[in-house]
Amino acid sequence: MKAIVTVIGKDRVGITASVCSLLARHNINILDITQTVLQEFFTMVMLVDTTACEKSIGEMADILEQAGGEQELSIRIQREDIFNAMHRI
Repeated sequence: MKAIVTVIGKDRVGITASVCSLLARHNINILDITQTVLQEFFTMVMLVDTTACEKSIGEMADILEQAGGEQELSIRIQREDIFNAMHRI
């Protein structure tokens, strides 16, 4: 299943590395990635493939939220179909 991961927080060294490492530990493959810094805020959006992940999307949401809290970031994951439905005009 494809999903969208979003990361937002104060910019600092290592954000991309830490989030990508966490996803890799759970066998989540990054298909596409975009990131930017808006003034002092880091934003990243990733399209990922969760097919090989042994955790459910809900479990991964909890894991990412906890990791984000530890790093003062907002890290969220949503199934691609739900993300698309929410952002359709």
